Order: sequence, then C-alpha cells, then structure tokens
Amino acid sequence: MKILSAEQIREADQYTIKYEPIVSSELMERAASKCSEWLRKKYDIHYSYQIFCGVGNNGGDGLAIARQLFQKGFDVKVYQVAFSSKKSPDFILNEKRIQDMDIPYKIIKRPSEFPPIKQQKNIVIDTLFGSGLNRPARGLAADMISYLNQESRHTISIDLPSGLFPEDNSENDMDFVIKARHTLTFELPKLALLFPENGPFVGQWHLLPIGLHPRFISEAETNYHFLTLEEIKPLLQKRKKYTHKGSFGHVKIVAGSRGKMGAAILATKSALRSGAGLVTAHIPGCGLESMQTSTPEAMVEENSGTNILQESSVETTGYSLGIGPGIGKDYSTKNFLRALLKNCKSPAVLDADALNIIAEDESYQKLIPALSILTPHPKEFQRIAGEYNGDLEKLQKQKDLARKLNCIVVLKGAHTSICMPDGRIYFNSTGNPGMATGGSGDVLTGLIAGLLAQGYSPENTALIAVFLHGMAGDFAAGEESVESLIASDLIHQFGKVFRNLIDS
Repeated sequence: MKILSAEQIREADQYTIKYEPIVSSELMERAASKCSEWLRKKYDIHYSYQIFCGVGNNGGDGLAIARQLFQKGFDVKVYQVAFSSKKSPDFILNEKRIQDMDIPYKIIKRPSEFPPIKQQKNIVIDTLFGSGLNRPARGLAADMISYLNQESRHTISIDLPSGLFPEDNSENDMDFVIKARHTLTFELPKLALLFPENGPFVGQWHLLPIGLHPRFISEAETNYHFLTLEEIKPLLQKRKKYTHKGSFGHVKIVAGSRGKMGAAILATKSALRSGAGLVTAHIPGCGLESMQTSTPEAMVEENSGTNILQESSVETTGYSLGIGPGIGKDYSTKNFLRALLKNCKSPAVLDADALNIIAEDESYQKLIPALSILTPHPKEFQRIAGEYNGDLEKLQKQKDLARKLNCIVVLKGAHTSICMPDGRIYFNSTGNPGMATGGSGDVLTGLIAGLLAQGYSPENTALIAVFLHGMAGDFAAGEESVESLIASDLIHQFGKVFRNLIDS
C-alpha cells in the first residue's frame, strides 16, 4: 500500500471528483459515512458526542458526521470554532444542512465560550484542521486544542489530529496538537502516523477506505509504502511435492558467548521454524551442551573460543549467515568478525553486537556483502548512523546508510521500517508493544536468515520476515498478553502464521 503526501491525497480527491465522476460534497459524505459507521460499531447509543469543527473541509466532515449520528438517534452537539471567516464551500453546504435540523449548534468566537466537556460516556470529535495545516496552530484554534487536551478524556480525530502536520513536524509547536485516543484517516496512511514521536498525539489509528480513484493511486509515485497482507501473500513460495531438505537451504547462525547463549538458541530455533532445510549454529564451546540439549534439530559447529567467538576458520560458502546475537565485543571477537566478513561473499544478516562492532570501526562497513540485511534497534542504529533530530531526519539517515552500504536496513520498532538501497521504505503493519522484550530481535535474525537460505531475494526476505515476525507477535499477544509475551512465544506461533497465510 502506498503512502502519499498530503498534496498527492488532495490531487487524488480532485482526480476522483473528475473521473469517477462525483461532486466534492458527495465525496465528503462518503468519508463521513465511513467515520460514523466506525463510531456506531465502536460505541453504543448511550454515548454522546461533542463535535468541534473548523471552517474548512475537515470541519465539513465533522458537520456531516454530526448529521449522520443524529439521524441514528445519538445525542450530538456541534461547535464551530470560528478561527477564520473563510469557510469552504462544502463546509457551508453541510452547515446549512445541520441548521435545517434540530441539532444543537454553537459558534465559538472566544475562549470564554468554550463549552463544558462531559466526562461520562462522551466522545469528543476533533475536526478542526485534519491534514490541511502547514503552520503551527495559533490564536483561538490553539486555545481550543489546549482546552480539549486538558478537559477531554476521549478524543477522536478525523483525518489527522488537529495541529499535526502530515509529514514533517520538526518546525511544529507540539504544545498545540490534539492528543487523540483514536485517529480515523482516509484511504492511505499519512507518514506522520507512522512516526513514534507522534504516538502521544495519534493514539491508535484506523484506515477507512473512501473509494479514491484506483488509477490515480496506482500511477502515483512515492518511496513510501505500508506493508499489508495483500502485499506479502504473493511473495510466499509454495513447496513442491518432490523436494528434500537440501531444497530449502542451509543456515549458519554465528552467535553467543558465555551468559548470552540464549540469544544464539533463539536465533537458531527461529531459523529452524522458518522452513530452512538445515541449520548449523556456530557458537563458543561453553554453549555446546545447552544448544544440543535445547535444539536437537540443529547441528553445532564449535568455535575455538571457549567463552567467546574468536578467530578461527568458518566456512561461509553455501550458507545463509545470521551473525551477531549475543557475541559481545571482546577484542578477539572483533577480529573474528572481521575475518568472517572478509570471507563472506553472499548477503548475510547482521544484528546486535555485530552492528555495535561495525559502528565502532567504519573499516568493517566496507566488508559487508552487498544486499546484506542489517537489523538495528534505535540505539544500535544511532551508533552506526549518528545523531538525529526527529523521526523524519532518522528516516533520511536510514536511507543514507542503506545507500552507502548497498544494504537493506531494517530499523526495528513500532511500524518497523525496511529501507532498500534505492531509497524505498516499507513500514510494517503488524506487531505490538509486547514484542519490546529481550530476544525478540534474535528471533527476527533467525527468521530472516532462514528465509534467505530458501532462495528468497534479500528484498523479499526482509519484507516477509518483518511482517511474519510481527504477525507472530500479534498471535502470541492474543494467546498470552502484551505484558507477558516473551521472545520464544513468537517462534511457537510461526506454524500458525504460515498456515494462516497459506489458508487465506
């Protein structure tokens, strides 16, 4: 699914109006219908609504939502926040429609006219600005935003939280942005919805299709995409009847040190559950017994180091390598990693301490095989890519790093972003906060290495693995909880994930 800019979305609106064809007020009615339908499914008739409208098309959405809810028997009160005298034509049309009905409607011109906010079974609907704002809120609008943030327990924003810019908020005044519990956005995600720094304002966001013209969307150019099930399913390979374990590749997990063998075991088990035909764990001697006891399906290749990985001959040809979980940063391990990378000619997966070592010495970066997959969490990424101010600059640094190394950079977190060397970025749609737990990244390393071994391209490997990893987390949270989820729960869900995708 494409992520388009606010300007492109406005162009999509106009294209739809012209070529569907449909008049703009009917498109607004369609969008409002999707919102009111969502609200009616979420909240029963005992809830009341206080709807705060600006004077543009976002405010027009609010007026149409108010009318539709009122017609379904809900208690609705509407407030026009008159921060401007310039009303859009569709706002004027919908204003007349609700004035012809018995809906309580008040025009607010000064802060002293702000209404009390009901606290019990009451929903505040924010339609002050939507995605049409390009400068910080000021004056009456800013006062209204501050008031609602202080008084409302349950705010739902339409399109975007008012005051939030759709892409770059580095120059915004975040003191004057609505803090929504839910955001109902239309057709395609906005970039701002995917940035962690905007989480306190966006809350939980929901995508409502409103039928923008598919031709415009298919032809629109963008580097930003949102990964969904529809994109992932066609990428999966179906197994043929006459195959054997050699048909599905051989993974080598290079991991572990004394006290951190759990990371190696998780990555190894994950690679096994990924569908790889064979998995070998290259580990220090201290982990031999625990690995063979906990993971009998894997072969073990014992490093010459007892407690750490140290320089020794490691065969890399014919393997998909997953390197880094729990290896530490001992001087001998750094030398081992340098020799390993020099010997590696195929794309590998680099994670954890492998990334930390690379961050400390740029000469290692030149040894990374082209199209390798790097999987840093935010701190590891910062060590490699440098400091940044805000999520948009972080995204640019992710592009710069992927281009510089000719690698795929998977930046882990909510809506994990996967950046290709050519600058395309995919944001993941699966996963939950329960996955913020030790070992979750080790599981991802094993899964990526396992898919890479099976002949998937590095690009498709990264996309599939991140999506499946998050989906496993969602299944695990459903069976356990986000609070009690642990990394091994993810591996236990892989079978269900693959079965779900194949059956669907």
